[in-house]
Amino acid sequence: MKEQIKVLFIGDIVGRPGRKIVKDYLGSLNVLTESSPYDFIIANVENASHGFGLTEKNHKELADLGIDCFTSGNHIWDKKDVYSYINNSDRLIRPWNYPKGTYGVGYRIFDVKNTKIAVMNFLGRTFMNPVDSPWEIVEQEIEKIKEQAPVVIVDFHAEATAEKICFGRFCSEHKISAVLGTHTHVQTADEKIINDYTAYITDAGFCGAYNSVIGMSYEGSLKRLVTSIPERFDIDDSPVAELNAVSMSFDAVSGQAQSIERIQFIKDYSEENT
Repeated sequence: MKEQIKVLFIGDIVGRPGRKIVKDYLGSLNVLTESSPYDFIIANVENASHGFGLTEKNHKELADLGIDCFTSGNHIWDKKDVYSYINNSDRLIRPWNYPKGTYGVGYRIFDVKNTKIAVMNFLGRTFMNPVDSPWEIVEQEIEKIKEQAPVVIVDFHAEATAEKICFGRFCSEHKISAVLGTHTHVQTADEKIINDYTAYITDAGFCGAYNSVIGMSYEGSLKRLVTSIPERFDIDDSPVAELNAVSMSFDAVSGQAQSIERIQFIKDYSEENT
């Protein structure tokens, strides 16, 4: 039997509720021990610090949980101390298709279980701020990366479902192992393996308050939507939290995806508050 690589990808972590349930879920899996079911763990962290950006303190907190790689998106710059540590982080990546000279890097290669995993991060361009073409970067760089790492995983941080689906198909033609959508915070039910090679889901979902509006309080979201007047978004502090993720397995030699499965984990913390 060919050796497998098991990977867990955690959807956008939103604020303290998201960090808390990620801690509890990973703790239940014993990921810091040899009995962990996963060889490698990735999480999108662009909203991990009060819903906007990532502080250095929270970077360390999440790293200590056993998360091996942090992907991000357009909100990674919202906490300004990111500029002081992103170039020194050994696991944080920002979207690769920002202009040259942007702080940080757009991909990293990790040593995992006698093989290598490359993780790449891109922003979509539909309904998003102008960035360079992710399509061109994949065409120009993928062969060089695959020479170094057989397993290649992409976090495609994008708004439009059509763009995500098309990019997933495009990446499968370039033998990329997985394309996992982030940004909308709503887990989609379309996990599949495209062209018998690439694990795909349009959006992996989020980790945060279960009764929130994509992690934010209902009251603030309602006021903003009803009045069209800018309103401060605050993290929802209701006691029930959820974690969305996808579990995947890959052939360690070829990088071909063998399985992808959605995960939803819900926990009620109300007794802790009494």
